[in-house]
Amino acid sequence: MPETVRGPVADLGATLMHEHVFGLSPEILWSWPDIPEGWDEEARVREAAAKLDALKAEGVDTIVDLTVAGLGRHVPAVRRVAELTSVNIVAATGLYTYDALPPYFANRGPGSLFGGPDRLAEFFVRDIREGIGRTGVKAGMLKCASDRLGMTKGCERVFRAVAAAHLETGTPITTHSHSASKGGLEQQRLLAALGVDLSRVVIGHAGDSTDLAYLEELVANGSYLGMDRFGIETISSFEDRVAVVAAMCERGHAATMVLGHDSYCFNDRFDADVVRRRHPNYHLLHISRDVLPELRKRGVTDDQIHQMLVDNPRRIFA
Repeated sequence: MPETVRGPVADLGATLMHEHVFGLSPEILWSWPDIPEGWDEEARVREAAAKLDALKAEGVDTIVDLTVAGLGRHVPAVRRVAELTSVNIVAATGLYTYDALPPYFANRGPGSLFGGPDRLAEFFVRDIREGIGRTGVKAGMLKCASDRLGMTKGCERVFRAVAAAHLETGTPITTHSHSASKGGLEQQRLLAALGVDLSRVVIGHAGDSTDLAYLEELVANGSYLGMDRFGIETISSFEDRVAVVAAMCERGHAATMVLGHDSYCFNDRFDADVVRRRHPNYHLLHISRDVLPELRKRGVTDDQIHQMLVDNPRRIFA
């Protein structure tokens, strides 16, 4: 059964496959705790739980929280949120970088200044089998990233460690990809060469692309497409994002897509007022209230929506 923050569940129900609860900057918060974006854990936990309760009222049962090391993961606070809401939260493990590794890992492992074993996979497997930190919360998803710089040496080490952890535990993989450079293809090539079954992989942020030929190639290689940045309209507009999903459904690919916003309940790395002004639809309710009705207007059926929200996540975590 899929692991959630509250433990294994038999059925995830309608699932948003790429979201975040908290994104924090620990060194900033430790050094300057009185900044306006400061961390009042009790207030932020209750605020996040209320946002997830509102999502539940719109018919969504589960979110996959893809906050990993490098994004300010704080699982003790997420566990407290899970205690206050009926929405399932799937936690993730992995490491987020577009280039170099954090010094803790960069100074250890093959090719590093001091050498020794690469401990990344060990850490990821521990999160999956034993739990994250001392929380007892087991990760149910692996995450790795590459962006406009391509598969740098640091990124490749993370991908190799994620592949190793996946092969040892069977945990599915989500990536952060750079669609403008067709980065998902490079990710697929490396993961396949490492022995990963690409049908256990979601190529994240595929929905940033309007290149249907690129998306068709990702699908032909066997992976799911993360149509998961609804509300971030500076990269791709609402019109384009909806049109691409509708077109891919028309081409028979509803069984290969999952949906999400890549949104945060609280993220101290961006000015919340600026985000609200520039991205007014960047919130957890946008898909339920705006995207799904527009998809239906364009001929996407309820069965296809059920595939993207319920069936595909269920298969990914099976």
